[in-house]
Amino acid sequence: MQVPQSLFKAEGYDHREALFGVPPYGGSIAQNVYFADADLCDANVDNRRGYPIRPKDSHGNMEPWPSPYILLVDRGGCSFVNKVRNAQRAGAAGVIIADNVCLCSDSDCVSANAGKELTCQTAEPIMADDGSGADISIPSFLMFKSDADLVKAELLANHMVQIEMQWALPRPDDRVEYDLWSVPSDVMSREFLKSFKPYAVALGEHAYFTPNQYIYDGIRSHCQGSDGMNMCYNLCTNNGRYCATDPDNDLDKGISGADVVKESLRRICIWKHYGESDGIGREWWDYVAEFQHRCDSPDYFVHDDCIKDVYKHSKVDGAVIDRCMRDSGGLETDATNSFLELALGSQTQRGVVVLPTAFVNNVALRGTLSPSAVFGAICSGFLDGTEPQICKQCQKCGNQDECIKTSHCSGASSSDSVSKHTFVFSLFMITAAFSLAAFYHWKKTREDMRDQVRGILAEYMPLEDQGDGEMTQGSPMDFARQGGSAGLIS
Repeated sequence: MQVPQSLFKAEGYDHREALFGVPPYGGSIAQNVYFADADLCDANVDNRRGYPIRPKDSHGNMEPWPSPYILLVDRGGCSFVNKVRNAQRAGAAGVIIADNVCLCSDSDCVSANAGKELTCQTAEPIMADDGSGADISIPSFLMFKSDADLVKAELLANHMVQIEMQWALPRPDDRVEYDLWSVPSDVMSREFLKSFKPYAVALGEHAYFTPNQYIYDGIRSHCQGSDGMNMCYNLCTNNGRYCATDPDNDLDKGISGADVVKESLRRICIWKHYGESDGIGREWWDYVAEFQHRCDSPDYFVHDDCIKDVYKHSKVDGAVIDRCMRDSGGLETDATNSFLELALGSQTQRGVVVLPTAFVNNVALRGTLSPSAVFGAICSGFLDGTEPQICKQCQKCGNQDECIKTSHCSGASSSDSVSKHTFVFSLFMITAAFSLAAFYHWKKTREDMRDQVRGILAEYMPLEDQGDGEMTQGSPMDFARQGGSAGLIS
């Protein structure tokens, strides 16, 4: 916060980021702040109220918040998602939610607000997605009450405040670690899994990827009864220990939850043997792409011949993978599977809830899971000066897919450059235009000079002898048409 100087803190202000919206990772938004002076629960936002007070227009109404701006909104009245959505519709570039209750751990805030009905809250509020936040594209933060009150006081005093919202990923070293949580039946991550391999290969040893399979804990979900029986039918393996949802919502046919768990274990084993050592896993990416192409349907999802065909085309040793699945504990008996147990522990430690979810340097990414978004976040996670060449060449390229494949950003696709072909063509057209203009000017000047000469010569045309000794004057235009070839004195 740079304006006013009295609010400046070198370390910034403590805040909590919303679990919805699309933050510009590696970037920032620095704009003037306006206090809405409303809960923003109504979709019809009045942008002519609030603080600081602005000049009035010809109708006597206060001018609206001048774009771009960050909107400060009080907490309460409706969900965080609803507030931010309405602010987005009103044109805000970002939203700061001002908490209205002190944290019990903030003794100064509690003392300053003593005597109020709700003195403090023991846990920090979470700006969670209520399930409808997919349409929100602007970022938002929650600012704790003690800090938010300072900002609000400046705005209520009609002082301008400027806030910079930053999304700097942790940059510990010259290698970025990123991972993805998904399930084989997840439709949202299919395009990413099919197309990100060139990016992973191009990043090479500069980035380490870990694919994680999300498994439901059947024991915690009571899918294993007190008598040891599987209570969740075909949603689980290992007698109710490891489960997945039914992708087609039909327990009697199609792909079952147990089928999804089996494919998850297979992908874990493929990564163990073909990707864990280098963090790239070319064969793993190939297997997933081939599986989507050949077996991702109810008829072939767990078909042995289809899986063997995928092994063949992705150059994966099926015998090694099948043995890995058995040696880890298998899926048939009432026993634990070591790899699936590790998956359960990792997802609990990560706190993964929404699928698919990608992490870069342990920071969860939000928004659309696309190759360009993940690649941009990875490139923003390198320690300054250690970015690989592929990031320098392609991060800001207009056509990243082509740039990744060729290691060169062709000018026609670049967002900040012009291709050689376009430059030469443009130069030719400009030269041709100037040449035509010069030729036209030369031709017109020549015609004008010729007309002037003819006019002058016509004024001094010779007198014609008509035979009786009398000199007569011919037509001026006749002489001019002759080109002035006759002598001026006869």
